[in-house]
Amino acid sequence: MLGSKIEKRKVIVIIGPTATGKSGLAIELAKKFNGEIISADSRQVYKGLNIGTGKITKREMQGVPHYLLDVASPKRRFTVAQYKKLAEKILPYMVVRNKLPIIVGGTGFYIQALVDNITIPEVPTNLKLRKEVEKKSTEELFKILKKLDPKRAENIDSKNPRRLIRAIEIAKHLGKVPPYTLNPSGYTPLFIGLDLPDKKLKEKIKKRLEERIKKGIISEARRLHKNGLSYKRMRELGLEYKFLADFLEKKITKEEMAERLEKAIWQYAKRQHTWFKRDRRILWFRPDEQKKIEQEIKKFLK
Repeated sequence: MLGSKIEKRKVIVIIGPTATGKSGLAIELAKKFNGEIISADSRQVYKGLNIGTGKITKREMQGVPHYLLDVASPKRRFTVAQYKKLAEKILPYMVVRNKLPIIVGGTGFYIQALVDNITIPEVPTNLKLRKEVEKKSTEELFKILKKLDPKRAENIDSKNPRRLIRAIEIAKHLGKVPPYTLNPSGYTPLFIGLDLPDKKLKEKIKKRLEERIKKGIISEARRLHKNGLSYKRMRELGLEYKFLADFLEKKITKEEMAERLEKAIWQYAKRQHTWFKRDRRILWFRPDEQKKIEQEIKKFLK
């Protein structure tokens, strides 16, 4: 199936908003097409962030190798440039063993950086600057970036404080955020997107959050803090951990945490949807259309 050099350099990319079933589909496809999986999730790279990020367990992997999970300490920031560097070492390792690489995740920028081989400026962290802007709202951060670099402000996720701070950091260091340069990657991707109607996705987000609370997401956050993860850093990690930090510091009740978190995850899913819909290479499917997806992959691999 993957005999020729051209075929060996083909990759499957499974993307879509959170809670659409990407991980489960990736495993089924890996078993059927002799594949291995590279995770593209900006928080699952961190050790110990398991329940909160919905990280796949060894049992759920069903023997399919997964890469780029648990590769960084949550105490330190892990960049897209670091992700790209690690992933670029793994892809040839799969190819030489005649495995089909399957990249799966919801972090669009990680996927684009790897698949489109984007050149990313390596700018060091500016702790002084971060201290100055860390308490500013996303609206304030966006205004700062817009003043520094209007072009970058046009295509950034204006609701993502981590991306905004990083863009400000780069703009301050280089004078502006350089346009990302696309280079030939040597790999031909097939983009498979999973999506659900809004009502169904909202229901899945709510149910999944309830399950994670039952599984011990609060205990996980307490353990992370006990092991040295500051509440400040926990908030920087976003979503679940931001609201868990607020709860553990008694700033909000458990009920408020669940309510605000559910709303934040839904807003995050909408932002993911907006990001992915810009890429016209993506073929969109419902999660229950696995047979159709398999047919597309068979055509792609011929």
